[in-house]
Amino acid sequence: MTYKEWFDAHALKHAAIMKKLTSVSDAEVLKYFRFENMVIHEPNFCLLYADNTKCHEIDELNCYWCACPYFRFNDQGLEIIEDKTLYSTCSIHSKEGAQFISDQSIHQDCTGCLIPHHEKILKKEFNRDWRITMEKAPYK
Repeated sequence: MTYKEWFDAHALKHAAIMKKLTSVSDAEVLKYFRFENMVIHEPNFCLLYADNTKCHEIDELNCYWCACPYFRFNDQGLEIIEDKTLYSTCSIHSKEGAQFISDQSIHQDCTGCLIPHHEKILKKEFNRDWRITMEKAPYK
């Protein structure tokens, strides 16, 4: 699956959940997207939910930005760096982020970054339309 295919499929899943939440407040939407609730009520939202596994080990993991608005990607590559294709990067250069480098490619490794999963951050840039938020970072 390409980044673009995942992104588009995820946007549809996110929109379906938001359609169910049209009558609740923004605070209730964020509460709904907490990991513990999502595992129970939206088991198909994330493959990790089947094993009750978090993508990031933090106490209050929020899954609203499952895909970070600072993650930049292009399935054809963003640029060539020393004979390797850079496919993804972090637009804010998070100090918790890293890169996975193989013989031919470079990919952003967001495993150590928790920025998009804290409700404090989500509240600052909250938008009920996930795609509007993600327009900061989608496929180029």
